[in-house]
Amino acid sequence: MNKLIFGNLVYRPLRSLLSLTAVAIEVVMIISVTAIMLGFSNDSKARTNGIGADLMVRPANTSFMVGVSGAPVSAKVANVLARLPHVTVAAPVTVQLTVGKSLENIFGIDYESFNALKPFVFLSGTPFQHPFDAIIDDVQARSGKGYKVGDEIPIMNHQFRISGIVEHGKGGRMFIPLTTLDQLMGSDGKASFFYLKLDQLSNAALVEQEIHNTPGMDGYQVQTIQQIVSQVTPERLPGVAPAINTVIGIACIIGFLVIFQSMYLAVMERTREIGVLKALGASKPYIVSAILRETAMLAVGGIVLGILLSYVARAVVIARFPTIAFPITAYWVLYATILSLVSAMIGAVYPAYKAARKDPIDALAYE
Repeated sequence: MNKLIFGNLVYRPLRSLLSLTAVAIEVVMIISVTAIMLGFSNDSKARTNGIGADLMVRPANTSFMVGVSGAPVSAKVANVLARLPHVTVAAPVTVQLTVGKSLENIFGIDYESFNALKPFVFLSGTPFQHPFDAIIDDVQARSGKGYKVGDEIPIMNHQFRISGIVEHGKGGRMFIPLTTLDQLMGSDGKASFFYLKLDQLSNAALVEQEIHNTPGMDGYQVQTIQQIVSQVTPERLPGVAPAINTVIGIACIIGFLVIFQSMYLAVMERTREIGVLKALGASKPYIVSAILRETAMLAVGGIVLGILLSYVARAVVIARFPTIAFPITAYWVLYATILSLVSAMIGAVYPAYKAARKDPIDALAYE
């Protein structure tokens, strides 16, 4: 039977290639889209953990998503927070989401306090020397034209001189002085939120209580960094989970329809062949098995091709856009494999059933 199935696939190379390509596209869509979506959240988690803070304090009614709440509170609140028991560092930060070649959060920082949370690791250059200096991480430096210390980089429609390049993983990819970002945003002396470092993380509950007991700060939101990180999931990020499910659904429909059409036409074209098999004693399960095994061979070939193309797409994306995380995990490869195989087999069920029901006399008389 395997020789018969392989011969049928080779005899109609264009149709087999189209079916194989459709399954490959299904696999690439599932793996690539989920990799980019989940890579974004995983990268955000890693960079948030790398800041070195224990707590984040932000005004009431602001979003947990960094960069979308503006700068609603006075930066001088950091002085109040720094005087609380068990607080060793209070760093005011303003973050602005920018849209350019890619979405990126610009961190406006008070260098001394932000660096005290966890020191920057400089690969070259120095901290800010002037108001329009910028610090970027090594990933950002590799993107675009390949930045180095002394180059100018456009940030929020202004030119900044790169004063230093640091190791990635400490919050953002581009940092400018807090006062400069506030001026560009028209919010002088303001901050988006505050990062706190404690003498011991076990004192987080005590610090939260002290903050809420401070006049005017009873409504402030206080969360540990771990709590913040736990919220950065596809389910909590607006539109991410529906987008992933929609892409997966469309990919499965594509695979199903192409396999269905391909196998249905194949059954119609092989009427005499099926009649000969049935006249020789082939049972209905035998005919169904032949169609399904042919589909399985196409699906497996398409899955292998799709996985290979996903790694090619990953290499191209990373080379072109170094700031985009594109992790391909074993879980999603297996998930895409199962979905693609199942959708292909479902698409072949009706053609296989129709082939098994053909009358051998009618089939042999078919012209």
